Parts: sequence; structure tokens; C-alpha cells
Amino acid sequence: MTDAVRTGGCQCGAVRFRIHGKLGRPSICHCRMCQKQFGSFFSALVTAPKDGVEWTRDEPSYFQSSVNIDRGFCPKCGTPLTYRHPGGLEIAIGAFDDRSDLAPQIQVNYAARLPWVETIFEQPVHDDPDYYARQEQIISFQHPDHETDQWPAAGAW
Repeated sequence: MTDAVRTGGCQCGAVRFRIHGKLGRPSICHCRMCQKQFGSFFSALVTAPKDGVEWTRDEPSYFQSSVNIDRGFCPKCGTPLTYRHPGGLEIAIGAFDDRSDLAPQIQVNYAARLPWVETIFEQPVHDDPDYYARQEQIISFQHPDHETDQWPAAGAW
């Protein structure tokens, strides 16, 4: 990870961030709270530099999931964005505009993982060109993976 400025945000674009400084270690967490926050098998997070996060369009709302943990999300679309703990702030890897160099380097709470997680990528691949062509016909209201001067476009909210 470089010291370059990184950007990202939620699915609808209501919450956007800019990160200055070097990111910490990307990880995935298998704990039940992370599974529930992300509605998935695990969370994928990267540590933000201390005082390096700038919220450029609105800010997350927070849910206190335990005595010393707050979990941030977009108040409009619900996208999971942050894991805030006494030692700092972690940002959801999927929320970054460019995620290509954020491959997790460690798994935490491994004992709590779902037993079939290690075999999910051994499953058959759905490879139907017509299916993907139909998906491209969908008009998306999702924020693009780059900064925009104004969002939503043409009053989508």
C-alpha cells in the first residue's frame, strides 16, 4: 500500500471518504458480528491511518455492536463502511474505489468461520453469456468508482 490519496464510499454515493497516508494491513474477520454487519461470510477491512480519514460527502451513522466497538454504515443505503474500535478505524475494503491492491493478508477470528468458507471457490462457475448481457441492460443508480462533483445524478434521491 502506498501513501497515495485513496477514495471510496457507499453504494449510493451519499457517504464518500478520502484517505491520506499509508493504509495498514488488510484482513478478513470471521466473527459473528462482522458476518451480521456485512450480511456475508466475513468482513474485509483495512486499517486507516490515524487522523487520515476525511469524510468528503456526509458521514457514516454508527451502531454500537459491543461495549467498545462501533460499526459505521451509510444512513441512506445501509452500505457497511467502518469498524471503529479503541485502537483506531478500519474501512471496508469493498468501499474503496480502487481495491486491486487490498488483498487480505491475515484472517482473524478464524475459529468462528463458517465451515464451508474454504471451499466456496471450488464451486462451479455460472458462465452464461446471455445472462451477463442481460445484466448490462440494467440501469444502475450505484455511485461510480471515482469522485464526482455532484451526486446523485439528476435527482435520483
